[in-house]
Amino acid sequence: MAENKTHPTNKDAMKYINSIKDKQLKEDCLKLASIMEKASGEKPVMWGPSVVGFGKVHYVYKSGRQGGWMKTAFAARKGNISVYIFPNVDNYPVELGKLGKHSRGRSCLYIRRLSEIDIKTLTFMITDSVKKFKSGVYKDLRKI
Repeated sequence: MAENKTHPTNKDAMKYINSIKDKQLKEDCLKLASIMEKASGEKPVMWGPSVVGFGKVHYVYKSGRQGGWMKTAFAARKGNISVYIFPNVDNYPVELGKLGKHSRGRSCLYIRRLSEIDIKTLTFMITDSVKKFKSGVYKDLRKI
């Protein structure tokens, strides 16, 4: 069975965020880091070269595949910020309707700027997802 390619590294996450050249993108990432650190109670950790993750969870899928992953994370990408809300952003249909300008994948929101979305809604989604990981609701993804 294939292993995850993305793992925690020893790179300094705050140094990475502070090295972002686009001033607005850096400010948005600092704000996300603050929200995610508060939600998770964990310091930021670099996962691979560009994902800033918070907390760690062991998961098991229906297929039997298992591994370690961050509870929540973000990545500064060219043109947007990827905000990772696990295991599935579709668990938040009401909130997605209130969020504002975004696109999404299964576990990822793509946001151009935090000013284009409702930050309270995003904060709720992040906090609720992390809370569910902490309570064990998402530990066994075979049940989801």
